[in-house]
Amino acid sequence: MAADLSQVVGHELDPKPVSWNQRDLLTYAVGVGAKAEDLNIAYELHKSFAPLPTYPVVLPFKGDSPELNNFAKTLYAKPIPSMPPVDPNRGVHGSQSIEILKDLPLVSGPGWTWTTKYVGVAENKSGIVVTTENTLLDPKGVAYAKLYSASFNLGAKALGKPFSKYVAGPPQSKPIPTDRPADYVFADQTTSEQALIYRLSGDYNPLHIDPAVGKGTGFGGVILHGLSTFGFGARALIQTAGGNDPRSLRLFGVRFTSPVKPGDRLETSAWEVGKGPNGTVELAFQTRNLTSGKVVLGGGVAFVRKLITKL
Repeated sequence: MAADLSQVVGHELDPKPVSWNQRDLLTYAVGVGAKAEDLNIAYELHKSFAPLPTYPVVLPFKGDSPELNNFAKTLYAKPIPSMPPVDPNRGVHGSQSIEILKDLPLVSGPGWTWTTKYVGVAENKSGIVVTTENTLLDPKGVAYAKLYSASFNLGAKALGKPFSKYVAGPPQSKPIPTDRPADYVFADQTTSEQALIYRLSGDYNPLHIDPAVGKGTGFGGVILHGLSTFGFGARALIQTAGGNDPRSLRLFGVRFTSPVKPGDRLETSAWEVGKGPNGTVELAFQTRNLTSGKVVLGGGVAFVRKLITKL
C-alpha cells in the first residue's frame, strides 16, 4: 500500500535536551571562518564579545553532550510516520533559515530544549523533500530562535507521483536587483582544515573528513559542511550591513545550491530591498564560490539592524 505522506506534516518529535558553553561558541566561530581580527566573536574577554547568532544550527547535532556522536543515528534515530526508509548517505541539506527571537546567553545551563515539528513534505521524480520547524526553548519555555530546515532525500519514494503539502515555512527572498551593483560585498577565505574545525561543533558526518566517502557519494572528495558555508555568509552580512555587531542579524535564510571544498574562496553580495520588521533592513543576497565560479548560497534573505551607513 502506498504511504500517505500527508501524515508526515504535523508530526512532532520528543523535545531534545541541548546545551552549550563559551568554548562551544568559540569553536563554532572558528569553524565558520573567524579570523585573528574577529575578537568580538572569537575571544571571550573582548569587551564586545557576543555569540554568533547562527550558533543554534549546530544544536540538533550536538545535543547536550560534549562527546562525539554517530551522525546517522543522531539525525535518523526514529522513523517518520509514512516515510520510506532513507539513506543518510544520500541526504542533501536543501535550505536553512534561522530567526533570532532573543539574544543567546553565553552559557545555556541545564533545561534548554530543541523541538522539531514536520511542516512540509514534497515528492518528485528525484526523491522526497522534508521541511522541519525547530524552536530553541529556555527552561521556562521561552523561545530564543525559530529555524526551518529542508532535507532532500535522493532516491526516496513513497507515492511514486508528485505530491506537496506545506503548513509553514520561512520568509521567502526577494529577487536580487539587476539594475544596480550590490550594496555590500565581502570576500572570505576558507582553509584546507575548515571542515576539520567545523565538525567539532557536533556534525561528524564522514562526508566532511573522509575522502573515500566524498568520492563514493559523487563529490570527488571531502566537501565543507553546508552549515559552515551558511556561517560564512552570515558573518559577511554582520561585518558589512551590521557594523560588525553579531546582534545586528535577526533573520538569515538560504538555499544550498552547490558544494564548497575546504580551501575555496567565497564572496557574499547583498542588496537592500526594503524594510524588515522591528527596525531592520531586508537584504537579498547570494554567496558565490570564487574558486569554482558557482553560487553556493542562493535565495538569500536576511533582516539586519543596520548600525552604520553604507558607503
